[in-house]
Amino acid sequence: MAGAVSASETEPMMDINTTPLIDVMLVLLIMFIITIPIQTHAVKLDLPVNSDQNTPPPIDPVKNKIVITPAGQVLWNAETVDLVRLRQYLDITQTMNPIPELHLQPDQNARYELVDEVLAVTKRAAVEKMGFVGNEAYMNAF
Repeated sequence: MAGAVSASETEPMMDINTTPLIDVMLVLLIMFIITIPIQTHAVKLDLPVNSDQNTPPPIDPVKNKIVITPAGQVLWNAETVDLVRLRQYLDITQTMNPIPELHLQPDQNARYELVDEVLAVTKRAAVEKMGFVGNEAYMNAF
């Protein structure tokens, strides 16, 4: 029989008491867990510093000019911008008081698709004061 029951109570118990062994093993396990150094996984990265944060955006409080070149560039007050930056500038101008005028001057050889995208950006920005500049050059075209 595999139990700890003996035939008589006068005979000594022949099984090993494992409770102290388990206690010692648990204490050793806890000590090993505590003494293991904490693993810190870090990757050092040198991130670029944006130097444009200190300079204010080139926004004129009276009027701003968007020029679309034949090469596919969008210029905001003679500075090249992408459509995301253009939207940011337009949003800033719409919060100013008074709202500055926006002059749009597409080159006659500029792609219509880019002009349409710029017009869509100005519409999404809810530009209130906008005008087309340089349309006089097209007066004799037709």
